[in-house]
Amino acid sequence: MGAQPLVHGPQQPAELLFSDVHVLDPRSGLDGPHDVRVRAGRIAELAAPGTLASEHGEELLDARSQWLLPAFFDPHVHLRTPGQEHKEDLESGTRAAAAGGYGAVLAMPNTDPVLDSAPLLRSLRDAAAREAHVAVGFIPAITRGSEGRQLTEMAELRAEGAVGFSDDGRPVESAGMVRKALQYQRLCGGVLALHEEDPTLSRGGSVNEGVISAALGLGGIPSVSESTMISRDAALAGYENARVHFQHVSCADSVEAIADASSRGWRVSAEVTPHHLLLTEQDVRGLDTRMKMNPPLATDNDRRALIDGLRGGTIDCVATDHAPHARDEKEVPFEQAPMGTTGLETAFAALYTGLVRSGVLPLALLVERMTAGAGLFELPCATIVPGEPANMVLVDLDAVWIAGERGWESRSENCCFAGRRLHGRVLLTVAAGAVAYRERAPVMAAR
Repeated sequence: MGAQPLVHGPQQPAELLFSDVHVLDPRSGLDGPHDVRVRAGRIAELAAPGTLASEHGEELLDARSQWLLPAFFDPHVHLRTPGQEHKEDLESGTRAAAAGGYGAVLAMPNTDPVLDSAPLLRSLRDAAAREAHVAVGFIPAITRGSEGRQLTEMAELRAEGAVGFSDDGRPVESAGMVRKALQYQRLCGGVLALHEEDPTLSRGGSVNEGVISAALGLGGIPSVSESTMISRDAALAGYENARVHFQHVSCADSVEAIADASSRGWRVSAEVTPHHLLLTEQDVRGLDTRMKMNPPLATDNDRRALIDGLRGGTIDCVATDHAPHARDEKEVPFEQAPMGTTGLETAFAALYTGLVRSGVLPLALLVERMTAGAGLFELPCATIVPGEPANMVLVDLDAVWIAGERGWESRSENCCFAGRRLHGRVLLTVAAGAVAYRERAPVMAAR
């Protein structure tokens, strides 16, 4: 790759001292109280709690009872730029990411126009270098216009900084086209991130096909729409000795297909969203359009299979699929509403509340899965180790808040967790060595 894959706006390198903070970093093996010094935007020192003295020009944070984690990484967000800035833009989307504890995100190409050319990628990277609060990488389309008929200039896009390629929002229907993309991938690099859906099975559907779709009288999307495409593209990746990443996996059959592919030695990885880990088709009964997403919320059996897949490693990471929509676009009958929910600002708290506090997953595993997406796209994972760039998030696990009660950093409000009582609040996010977010309320006392 030519250009650096991640870009961010102008920053003031952080000078911080976290005093007596509980550091949890699964990669470095840290799990206990420490003092942590950040100097010139890099992690300078770790020491026993209460042993580091504050230096001139350094902000001292008394972080007792708070936790310092590696900043999260989201490999799947929609920043809606260019063409749909009424929903989100680079500034608001990365501000929302910082508020959720994310140090970096990867933006999808289903914009208007579709991100499918080097000049457009260059202009977006230039804009991110002016506006982004956290580091942003871009994933251009696999095919021109995401129409599935002609490959983009993948090598040229890689030279311009493309992290990978995806027609996300639309599947690549043709097996031959996927195979051709995998062959080019072997030459130029970059991960193929695939939205798996067979439109001949899903077309006209709004919710998961089953009891709830029948009760509501809505068109259903069968789970095999996703799982059969995963099986097909995993086999193609194995045949071509290439690499694929499956986006927003939603059902038990898909987890089984991915496990089978991995057992064969095929180079596959997968992500799952907070909403598919925590919600089911039962949450659609009220016809709240914030619960309409693609793939749709499925059964509780599917949800449990996704949790097991995440716990066991069949599913590698958590991704939000942050999909902002304007209020008027969602305030229509369920069948007419666009699919998608925002998620950057609630992901950690929702998963901590629903899975960690309930004893389903250990906190360390959740943190690892919320940071692992970087490695899947050949980028460094955040870690709290001296000498490394400061990418970390300070959280209060005891804080209780109502999602959306103070509004949103995102330009859009279509969050499926809105109004829910959540535990765990992001207090401070350091991204690429700079303070990218600070909780508005007075939550930290400086000595």
